[in-house]
This record gives sequence, C-alpha cells and structure tokens, in this order.
Amino acid sequence: MTELIAGVDEAGRGPLAGPVVAAAVILDPRRPIRGLRDSKQLAPERRHVLGLRIRERAIAWAVAEADHEEIDLLNILQATLLAMKRALLDLRQRPTMIMIDGNCSPYLFDCFADCHVRTVVGGDAILPSISAASIIAKTHRDALMVGMCARYPGYGMSQHFGYGTPQHLQALVHLGPCPIHRRSFNPLRSWLTDALPWGSPLDAAELEQ
Repeated sequence: MTELIAGVDEAGRGPLAGPVVAAAVILDPRRPIRGLRDSKQLAPERRHVLGLRIRERAIAWAVAEADHEEIDLLNILQATLLAMKRALLDLRQRPTMIMIDGNCSPYLFDCFADCHVRTVVGGDAILPSISAASIIAKTHRDALMVGMCARYPGYGMSQHFGYGTPQHLQALVHLGPCPIHRRSFNPLRSWLTDALPWGSPLDAAELEQ
C-alpha cells in the first residue's frame, strides 16, 4: 500500500491584517512536479504556475483559514494550528503520515490517531509535500488579500498583503484600522490601548507579536 503523506504549511502569520491560511497537500508520486520549494523563494508568477500544477496533479489538497478575530482571541500560534487542523480535516483522502512545517503540531490525536505526525523545521525547503502546501497556502492568501484590497481601499493590501510595510503603517495612521486588522498585533495593540500615542513609531522589539 502506498503511503499517503500530507504536507502541511501556513502563510500569513506575520501580517497586521487578514487571516492566517494553512494548506495540506498529498502529492501523487506517479505525477511528480518539478521546481517545488519554499514559496518565499519563488517569484509570484512561478508560484502561480506551480499552484495550478499542484491542484491538478495532487492526490488531495485543502486550504483552511483562521480569521483575524480568531487570531486576536487565541493568539497567532494557536490560530495557525487551528487552520492546519481544519485543512487536514478537509482533505478528501485520509493521509497515513502527516508532515508539518515548523516545530509545533496541532492536537490531532482525536481525529488522526492512526497517523504518524512529524514536525520538520524548515520542511518547506526540503520536503516536496510541505513545499507544495506552502505554495498553495501562499497563493490562496495572496489572492484573498487582493480581493480585500477592493473591499477595503486605501491600505494597499494588494501590494503588501497585510504585512507591516511603511506604506501600510502610514495608511493605518491616516485611516485607522479596518475590520480585518488584527487588534492584538503591534503597533495597533499599543496605539489602541494608548500605550503609545497614535501613530508613534515602535522599535524592533516592540513590533514582535
């Protein structure tokens, strides 16, 4: 029996707005895909092409989200693990092994007790199934944030995808937060709680979530 390995990765842990997205992918060894690697190492055009091939050739793939409200409620790590579990549960084919990028795994014993679960630091750069999940999560989230740009104009979401770029921070100072901003993330957390005057810059340590 062929082992069905589900690679799992996320996109969007660091941004100031939008959901964190996780993907789970079971690749088909009979239909290999050349060029898989960590999505951050790929140009957007290449990510798009590989994303189409993964969706076409994989045995199964799924994408899931934890939204900004869940991030603020649970914290970003727990929201990420929740999105990962949702993606695994949405797979149309049950895996026999689960490989998760990083050093933390969601609690899966209640629904995948018969699966071997392994975390792999830097797995998106060395394991094809995790690389594929990285690409699917990233392309899905980028497309989502482009749509959010039309819904919430003025912030430039289609350029920075919610990350804390100077352009994004400047827009926040002038417009204030929109509904999809993460209130628990700095600088918004410090500004909204009056820990710092509105629009004041934060140093690198204060920007850590």
